[in-house]
Amino acid sequence: MIKLYGIIRKSKGSAFPLVVAIALALVIIMCGISEYMRLMIIASGVRDAVQSAVIAAANDNYDDVYNGVREGYSGGYALSGSTWEDRLDYGDIYDRLDRTLGLQRNGGVHIKYAGETVEFKLSNLTVNIINAPFAPSNPDGAQKFLADAAITLEVPVSFGGKSLPPMRINLKVEAGYTSKF
Repeated sequence: MIKLYGIIRKSKGSAFPLVVAIALALVIIMCGISEYMRLMIIASGVRDAVQSAVIAAANDNYDDVYNGVREGYSGGYALSGSTWEDRLDYGDIYDRLDRTLGLQRNGGVHIKYAGETVEFKLSNLTVNIINAPFAPSNPDGAQKFLADAAITLEVPVSFGGKSLPPMRINLKVEAGYTSKF
């Protein structure tokens, strides 16, 4: 270690390229970390918005929920004549997302623009509503009213220009409805 210090001390300025290389490496690492954080913040915000929209769709079913609170269950049913039939409201989740996130529809893809550049794209929304069973024999173990949704999020990566592919992930959210009273 003393030998290395002596060599550096004898040749003044010889450490300059090393310092520049270390500084550039640190800048590249910081850019990578900041890009990673940007992607995670966008994914988290979109996931929260999708979850909010799915919860709203589940809550839209409250008016059709058969009031079985006394028995400890509830589901989306309506009396039609002398029989009970499923009645589920899927709502318009894309419309809620468009209003919440400021998306613009382009074909089957909903796009968020930051100025002229694409910030992220949403597509392939699937919603599955699972109705609670009507008058189950064991309400404690019965399936609850549940809304499941999955959507594809694509975020262009700005670090490295066009050399890196966009981040593409499937977000899954779940919301349930349970009567409070």
